[in-house]
Amino acid sequence: MPRVGKSVRLFASCLIVITVLSVFLISSFAARQPPAPFADGTSQTSQSPAANTPPAAATAPPRTNAPAASTPSAPAAQGYVGAETCKTCHAKIYDGWANTPHWQTTLDTKGGPSHQGCEGCHGPGAEHVAGGGDVSKIFTFKNASTKEINARCMTCHASGAQHMNAINSLHTQNNVSCISCHSPHNATTKDFLLVKKQPELCYSCHLQQKSQFEMPFHHRVNEGLVKCSDCHNPHGTAGPKQVRTSSTQDQVCFTCHTDKQGPFVFEHEPVKIEGCQSCHIPHGGANPHMLRVSNVNLLCLQCHTNSAPNGKTGGAPGTPSFHSQQTFFKACTLCHIQIHGSNFDPTYFK
Repeated sequence: MPRVGKSVRLFASCLIVITVLSVFLISSFAARQPPAPFADGTSQTSQSPAANTPPAAATAPPRTNAPAASTPSAPAAQGYVGAETCKTCHAKIYDGWANTPHWQTTLDTKGGPSHQGCEGCHGPGAEHVAGGGDVSKIFTFKNASTKEINARCMTCHASGAQHMNAINSLHTQNNVSCISCHSPHNATTKDFLLVKKQPELCYSCHLQQKSQFEMPFHHRVNEGLVKCSDCHNPHGTAGPKQVRTSSTQDQVCFTCHTDKQGPFVFEHEPVKIEGCQSCHIPHGGANPHMLRVSNVNLLCLQCHTNSAPNGKTGGAPGTPSFHSQQTFFKACTLCHIQIHGSNFDPTYFK
């Protein structure tokens, strides 16, 4: 009996498998047969595919991989033609511009065509090209105002510490535009696209400072060891004279003269309150150490005088009675050697 039961189960399994295969074969054969004809003798496949599709799908244009001309990324739709089109007429200008950092804007696609190539500064050029080079159809810097020129440049250069005060700088207030110092197309320097090298560029306007740097004692700007921009930010600062500050927000002088910076236990007040210019001429002068007066004693006596009550003027101690001013070459700094500040002696002897 166990053998009979096993045989029955095997037969039932085979019967199920045969049934499934038969259904599969019949379905496949039916799918391959042509559709039945309609009453008029035409077949279902002879009708237009649009008859079996919704109206919207039937009239839809074919898909292509090319972007549509009306998409925002297409330069022509926004009036932009690209730098290569500009090169057709302005080949010499293009060649000079191609050697500057501004050329790299052609590789930056994040900002779109309005931030790329020639049109990043001059605006869309489609109308300019269509008008046969009509200069009224594009922005030109030649006849633009200082405000318009600086606004164009600040579109990209407004960020960063160097240009934070450009709008309120002394150069802007005196109608000096960016292209007065910089040349986007024909720069003579690799750095900053300057029209001339420093200090000749600065001397074009600052003639008084030029004469100061030719004095016997001066900062070595003409020798090329110091640049005007090392001390001044031409794009403006929050302080006077567009003078830079050091990393600790002190006078820019301390960038080089670190031994005078301190802090000291006994500070010399003029250094902290009035700055280095209270005693020195920063650009150059006829006196050693670029002092404002020829005699050191005369400089010290401007504050340390006995003319005030109790021998003090504005808090500065007067000159002691045993100090003789009759000897011309007996300078105060012969004894007060640490005149900028001391950590050991309130009278700056050491």
